[in-house]
Amino acid sequence: MRQKMILHMEEYAAYHAHPMNRLTHKVAIPLIVFHVVVMLDWVALGSLSLAGHPVTLAHASLIAPFAWYVWMAPRLAPLVILPTLLCIPLGHITPAWLVITIAVVAWVIQFAGHVIWEKRSPAFFTNILQLLVGPLFFVAAATGAWPRARDEKG
Repeated sequence: MRQKMILHMEEYAAYHAHPMNRLTHKVAIPLIVFHVVVMLDWVALGSLSLAGHPVTLAHASLIAPFAWYVWMAPRLAPLVILPTLLCIPLGHITPAWLVITIAVVAWVIQFAGHVIWEKRSPAFFTNILQLLVGPLFFVAAATGAWPRARDEKG
């Protein structure tokens, strides 16, 4: 994990110190990733297709974040990228009303963690990159790569 990512993780951790806030995020972040990817997948990019499937805004929007994950945390990147990619076919079988419901519930859970327990605004209010750090943070914590990453060089 690159030193710059460690600094992003430390910033993220400072905004997520309360255990209940972290728990709300463990539930809400995967749901938010799911609904964002699925909703982006609803927007086809003209008549472009890849292997017989329409190219969507989800495909185009995920290129830069995936490259960033690979650059900043190469060992953890697949653990964020693969589940994110799975959101696309899962979205094809999920009714739109359910995706919208998931979106609303997930954001309510997310903000409740900050309002009720953390008593601090979300990290992405001050640094938009924190929207990408969140999923990686919880993957790193789940795999034991965080907080151990602070001891790594470079």
